[in-house]
Amino acid sequence: MKDISQLLALLGDEKDALLNHVCQTISKDQIHLPHPSHIDTTFLQSNRNEQTIRSLTQLYHHGRLSDTGYISILPVDQGIEHTAGSSFSPNPIYFDPENIVKLAIEAGCNAVASTMGGLAMLSRKYAHKIPFVVKINHNELMTYPNKHDQIMFGSVRDAWNMGAVAVGATVYFGSAESNRQIIEVAQAFEEAHNLGMATILWCYSRNDAFTKEGIDYNTAADITGQANYLGVSIQADIIKQKLPTGNGGFTAIKFAKTNPDMYTKLSSDHPIDLCRYQVINCYSGRISMINSGGESKGEADLAEAIKTAVINKRAGGSGMIMGRKAFQRPFSEGVKLIHMVQEIYLAKDITIA
Repeated sequence: MKDISQLLALLGDEKDALLNHVCQTISKDQIHLPHPSHIDTTFLQSNRNEQTIRSLTQLYHHGRLSDTGYISILPVDQGIEHTAGSSFSPNPIYFDPENIVKLAIEAGCNAVASTMGGLAMLSRKYAHKIPFVVKINHNELMTYPNKHDQIMFGSVRDAWNMGAVAVGATVYFGSAESNRQIIEVAQAFEEAHNLGMATILWCYSRNDAFTKEGIDYNTAADITGQANYLGVSIQADIIKQKLPTGNGGFTAIKFAKTNPDMYTKLSSDHPIDLCRYQVINCYSGRISMINSGGESKGEADLAEAIKTAVINKRAGGSGMIMGRKAFQRPFSEGVKLIHMVQEIYLAKDITIA
């Protein structure tokens, strides 16, 4: 699709505000922007060894976004995180993990991210055809009452043995169990780098107390931005983050430390500025930040995905990791939706704000 005007029309009344916005907070020359030579300019001067750099290169140089500096990943771990029945009822073919891999390949994704067990069943057939990202921890959801905790489901060594180029893990920053999760994931990422694999962190804030007067600050720019900074501190090579829905979490909940400049000089209430605050917390963009696609809401999915992609790209982000919006619909429609989102990152006339 060379003409993306139809896709951009889905932005509706927000089209002008999103496409013509110029950041007056953090200027684009203050961040490291996605670029085809991202690996060379970022990681060759780091402590990542040659094998890890090769794995990162495989990840960035695969699929339709190859050689752009942007990445598109299909993540399907919801069978554990949200129960398999609730996740796959809209499209039961995805109880079979082979269809997950096939969807990522057909859609031209940079990688497929899924569970240890699902990818292990198919590693000999597909690990050499598309980069595998093995998710090594999960929130198992079967404990009653439900609690929000990430526990290890597999080892870094097993992921390496199956030919994965990267491991993925989640930390629920702000949760009661976050200290243990940080230690476990930091150790896992160190082992992954030693073995030559890349690391991707699902960098989420999770605390019921972060909701106040009906506003959920778990996705506030200040809280998610600090989560990103903690994530890159434990050597994540890529940060996966939810798009910010507002700001002022620290001031509303009255915890942590703030500076008024965080909310004026470094950000505003514009969605691109909020997202750029997330990017600058990833070592000023040296570490790529990709935003998640979120839950499927039916007919609104494409418009929401396009809006997220535009915000992420114009803010200086490096792509999207979209699962439910793609796999909770017929296979061919899922492929088409992912392709449409990728078109935003391929479009040269959608520039950094």
